[in-house]
Amino acid sequence: MFSVYILKSSVTDKYYIGQTSDIERRLVYHNSGYSKSTKAGKPWRLMYSESFDTRQQAMKREAELKKYKSRVVIEKIIGKHID
Repeated sequence: MFSVYILKSSVTDKYYIGQTSDIERRLVYHNSGYSKSTKAGKPWRLMYSESFDTRQQAMKREAELKKYKSRVVIEKIIGKHID
């Protein structure tokens, strides 16, 4: 099983989109500061995830989400609506 996830930084108020086969381990990785792209934003909180049978499906969905490049769209996906 593979997951696409959206994290939110408590510090920078930014979102991060990724995919993994072990979401709990990946969240620990991001919050440990090992990733250059998420180091400055820790702590990160899991806001949303979707499951897929194959990595290829997860990667396709990850790319689709990243193409939006819109905070409004991302927040609608995770269930938050901006007034």
